[in-house]
Amino acid sequence: MSGQRWLLMTADDLPHATAALMFSELEDVLVAVDHRGSTPEWGLWSRAVHLLVVDGSADAEALRIASGISKVIADDNVDLHACLW
Repeated sequence: MSGQRWLLMTADDLPHATAALMFSELEDVLVAVDHRGSTPEWGLWSRAVHLLVVDGSADAEALRIASGISKVIADDNVDLHACLW
């Protein structure tokens, strides 16, 4: 991860990504998760995430407040790469 700005993941990656999420913070790497197609189940993983993309029918603001994630986008068609900063 050294030298990278973002770590991009899907919801399916989360159960296997504990070490990556832990080291992303140490390496100053931002984490984006594409969680479209499933409902987020909050856990420690959400503390490491800076950008969450969910289904367009979700309430992005409510998810942002509940999770503490910096930016939550509810859009079925957005390209994850277009949301990175």
